[in-house]
Order: sequence, then C-alpha cells, then structure tokens
Amino acid sequence: MTNVSPTTWPRRGAGLVKNRTELEEDKLDNELLKGKVVLVTGAGGGIGAGIARLAASRGAMVVVNDLGSSPFGEGADTGPAQRVVNEIRASGGQAVASFHSIASWENAQKIIGDATKAFGRLDVVVNNAGVLRDKIFHKMTEDDWHTVLDVNLNGYFYVSRAAATIFKEQESGCFIHMSSTTGLIGNLGQANYGAAKLGVAGLSKCIAMDMARSNVRSNCIAPFAFTRMTGTIPMDTEENRRRLSVLQLMTPEKIAPFAVSLMTDAARDITGQIFAVRNNEIVLFSQPRPLRTAQTSDGWTPETCVNTVLPAFRPSMYKLDRSSDVFTWDPF
Repeated sequence: MTNVSPTTWPRRGAGLVKNRTELEEDKLDNELLKGKVVLVTGAGGGIGAGIARLAASRGAMVVVNDLGSSPFGEGADTGPAQRVVNEIRASGGQAVASFHSIASWENAQKIIGDATKAFGRLDVVVNNAGVLRDKIFHKMTEDDWHTVLDVNLNGYFYVSRAAATIFKEQESGCFIHMSSTTGLIGNLGQANYGAAKLGVAGLSKCIAMDMARSNVRSNCIAPFAFTRMTGTIPMDTEENRRRLSVLQLMTPEKIAPFAVSLMTDAARDITGQIFAVRNNEIVLFSQPRPLRTAQTSDGWTPETCVNTVLPAFRPSMYKLDRSSDVFTWDPF
C-alpha cells in the first residue's frame, strides 16, 4: 500500500514505497480533465513538457507556452514548444503552441489570448517557466538579479493576473505555481532565484485568499528534478557535485502526476498550500507561524532585548540550512 506519514521524517535510505507488484495497477482515466483548457508556461521541455503531455493524456486541451530561450534567459526558438505540441497531437491529444515570453504584462495578455482564441476558455494555469543566473551574492550583478526576478516572479504575476479576469468571470479556475526549496529553505549562490521563488509562495497564498470567493484556487509545488535548468549548476564544488548526483536520479516527468491531480475537480477544496515532489515522494510543507513570544508590561529596551529576548529565542532559531541539509534522505 502507499504509505503516508503525517508526523515523522524518514531516515536516510528509508522509503515510503508503493510496490506495484503488490498492487492493482492504477486505472487510467482519459477523461479526468475532459473539457478543461490547461496553459503550461515553460512547457517546451523538462517539467513543463511532462505536465503538458500528461494533462493532454487525461483529456485536457493544452496550451504549450515556451519562448525557447536558454536556461539563462537568452535567445528564442519556436522549436521546443512546437515539438511538444506535435507529440501531443500525434498521441491523439489537443494542443497549440504559444511562443511569447512571460516576462512582460503585454506578452502575458497575449499568452492568455492564445488560449482563449484556440479553445474558447481557460481553466488551469501552470506557472512553470524559469531561468537561472547562479552567482555568489557579493558577485551578483544587477542584470543577474533583474533577469531572474523578471521571469520567475514578475512573469508569474503577469500571467496569473491576465488569467484572473477570466477565472473571476467564470467563477472557477486553478493556478499551480512552481516554487523551489531554494526560496523555502535556502541554497548557496542563488539569492536572486531564492528571493523569486519565496515570493512565488507568497504570491500564490495571496491569490488563493483574494480569489477564494470566485472559486479560484492557487497552490505551489517545489519540484526536485534534473532538467535543462538544473543541469547548468556548475560542478565546481563537492557540494554541487553531490547535489547534481541526487538531482540526476529524479526525472522531470515525476512532477506531472501530482500537478495534474491538483487540476482535477476532486482537488477543488485544496488551495493556499505548498507542496514538494521529490521523485516518488510528495511533501506538504509547513508555512511560517509564530514559534516563541516574549512580553513585558514595561516595554523593551535594546538592553533588555539583548539580555532576555535573544537568549530565550536562540534555542528555537533556525540554522543556515540548505535544501540538502533538510532533505537528507535518498530520493524514493
């Protein structure tokens, strides 16, 4: 059976394993998303392509959006998005390509327009497009910062905002945003990416709250997968080499099943959540809540804070953990 642990983290090497030799094969429902129009940004390869193909296989009409730029946000190529569209159509599915960048308000409007012109409606937006400009913070340039924020955070806002009008009018809709443990936990050399991806978690939560009255839901997934983007991580340190060796075990297609499940009507009550998918493991993340408090009727001074508050809080403070310090066990 599938194991779900609500409170305990597995030790390294331990597994929450679904043994298919002991199970009846999952029944495929080719009409699970019938009638739904799904837009996936950054769907020309990797995680986005996997989500687009799986959604189409379950009956969705899919808009495959991809500028076709490099992992660093350079250039453009219509080939990747069109190849995924051709694959979906060859398998009997319905799909169209959209080649606009998400990194501007105007282009985001065009992307949403591509969906409504092709299929007449829009039901799901998967904000997946991304770029990397990894660099240690004191060497990061203004361009490194803006390029990453423009796609990984601003672009998610632009596309979501363009879709929000449609979702509100039809009183239904689903947003799925790709966050990252770089933002949720932390990683070296990714201040720009981490800031953007933690921002995505905040954006998603506030969208969920603002649009709940219109039956619109919004959730995040922090994906673990070896993709064209993560393949740009330099193998210049032992830490990066270890990080890449773990990532290479996890294919981008592993993210798609859970992402597609969030699109279904069965998940209509799930909103404002942060998940992670790590090979065959699915994680529900905690969200920031108060840990400790300190009060005084006399008010605080710098001296009393130093003498009372900081010593009381230190045992509950977080270390400078990286993602790999928290996810210490092998992928399942």
